[in-house]
Amino acid sequence: MNNRHLWFPVAISFLVGMIVALIIFKRLQPKSYQLQNDFSKISEVLGYVNEYYLDTVDNEQLVQTALRAMLESLDPHSAYATAEENKQLTESLNGAFEGVGIQFNIIDDTVMVVAVVNGGPSEKVGIRAGDRIVSVNDSTIAGNGITNEQIFKLLRGKKHSKVKIGIHRPGFPKIYSFTVTRDVIPTYTLDVAYMLNAKTGYIKLNEFGENTYNEFLDAIVSLKGKGMQNLVLDLRGNSGGYLGTAINLCDEFLPKNDLIVYTEGRNMPENKVFATSIGSFEKGKLVVLIDDFSASASEIVAGAVQDNDRGWVIGRRSFGKGLVQQQFTLSDSSTIRLTVARYHTPSGRCIQRKYDKGTEDYYADMLRRYEGGEMDYADSIKLDKTLQYKTKKGRTVYGGGGIMPDFFVPLDRDSNAMAFNEIYNSGLLIDFTFNYANNHKVELERKYPTANVFVSQMVVSDAVVSEFLRFYQSKGNTVPKMNAVSQKELKLWLKAMIGRNLYKEEGFYPVINSTDKTILKALQVIGK
Repeated sequence: MNNRHLWFPVAISFLVGMIVALIIFKRLQPKSYQLQNDFSKISEVLGYVNEYYLDTVDNEQLVQTALRAMLESLDPHSAYATAEENKQLTESLNGAFEGVGIQFNIIDDTVMVVAVVNGGPSEKVGIRAGDRIVSVNDSTIAGNGITNEQIFKLLRGKKHSKVKIGIHRPGFPKIYSFTVTRDVIPTYTLDVAYMLNAKTGYIKLNEFGENTYNEFLDAIVSLKGKGMQNLVLDLRGNSGGYLGTAINLCDEFLPKNDLIVYTEGRNMPENKVFATSIGSFEKGKLVVLIDDFSASASEIVAGAVQDNDRGWVIGRRSFGKGLVQQQFTLSDSSTIRLTVARYHTPSGRCIQRKYDKGTEDYYADMLRRYEGGEMDYADSIKLDKTLQYKTKKGRTVYGGGGIMPDFFVPLDRDSNAMAFNEIYNSGLLIDFTFNYANNHKVELERKYPTANVFVSQMVVSDAVVSEFLRFYQSKGNTVPKMNAVSQKELKLWLKAMIGRNLYKEEGFYPVINSTDKTILKALQVIGK
C-alpha cells in the first residue's frame, strides 16, 4: 500500500474524530454557546439604539435597567445594585450614615415603608412601617415608575437638611405631611433591654447586623444580673440582616447538636447548621414575638425556637422570606445579589412565600393580608394544609408562607381610639413632647432621677393633656371628640415620648409596652 492510500483513512478518521469531539464539546458546553449568542443579541440592540434612537441615550443607565429587570424576573430577592447603592446597604448594617432612616420597597409603583430605624429621623416625626410615600418635597412619586436609586437620591442628604414627605396611611383617607430633618442614622441594632417583671427580661432587636450578637450577649449578662429567668425576644418589624448573626443567636438558646437551619439549592449542596457549645440562655422560658414585617433572619430564629420546642412564638404570621442570597461583585464595583439556595427550618419546612406571579404581586400580598382580614383573625390566614411538618415534640407546623405563631394576637386597631389615632397621625405629639421635655428638663430629672423611677412614678396630668390639645389646635387642627379610650391612649403616648426625650429608649419602651397586647400575652403564656 502506498503512502497516498495510507493517508486517506487516517485523514478521514481525523476529520470524524474532530467532528465527534466538536459535537461532544458543544453538548458539554451548551450554555456557553447560548450565552455568547445572548450577549451578541444585547450588543446588537444597544448598537441599534445608539445608532438610530431619536434622542441621546445613557448606555450605563440602559444596562442597569436591563440588569435590574433580568434579576427581578428570577425571584423577588435577586437584585442588582450600583456601587453607591451597595455602599449604602453595607453602611446600614455596619456603620453610621446620614439620611431619614427608613427601609422601603416599591410595590405596584408605590413606595412602601418596610421598616423605620428606631430613634432615627423618620421614626421621631411619626412615620411607621406600612406607610406609603406618595410625595417628596411636594413632587408626586407614586405611580410614575420611580426607581430605588431615585428614591435614595431624594431621601438621602446631609445632616440637618430637611425633606418633606407625603404619607398615605392605610385605613385613613387623608395624606399626612411630615418634615424630616436628616441626621446620622443610629447603628445600634438592639433597641432596648430591660426587665418586664421580677423574673422576665425583654430584648428588642431591629435587625441582625454585624454587632448584634455582641450587643445581645451584653444584654443577657445585664438582665441575668437583675434576676432574669425568662426572656421575651421581640423581633417585630425586624426585616432580617446577616444569616450568621441569626445562627449565633439561636446557638445561645439551643443545646448542643440541635439543628438550627439548613440550606439547599440546585448548585449548593445541603448544608446543616447545628448548635454548638453551651449557650447563654438554654434554660428558662423563652418567647419570640413576630409580625408581618419580621423576615429572613428573624424567621430563622423564630423557626428554630418553634421547631425545637425551645419556646413559644407569639404575634402574627411573619413575612415569608426563605431564600438565601449570595453577593457577587462586578468589575465596576457594582454587585448582584443572586438567590442560590432555600433555607429550611429544623422540621424541614421552607417558609418562603410563592412568587411565581412576579415581584409586584409578591409584595402586594402584604396588602392583601390587611384587606383579607388576616391582621384581625387567625382563621383568615390561608395555610397550605399539604405542607405539614412536625416539631421535635410532634406539634404540627406549616410551610409555604411565613412562620405561623403558636399564639395569634391581632393587630391592635381599637375603633374606640379613632380620635387618638387622628391626633397621633398628625406627628404633633413628637413636637410637643420634645419642647415639653426641654422646657421642664431640670424639674423632671429632679423628680424622676432615673428611667425606672420615671416609668414607675410619672403621671401625665390633665393639665398637660389640655396644654397639648391647645398646641394641636394652634396648628390649624380641630380637636376630635375624645372618649375615655382615646384619652387614656393620649396620656400613655405623652408619657412615653417625654420619657424618650429624657431617658431615650429606657424611658419609652417600658411605658408603651405596659399595654402592648402581644407582650401581655407573652407574660400570660410564661406564667402558665
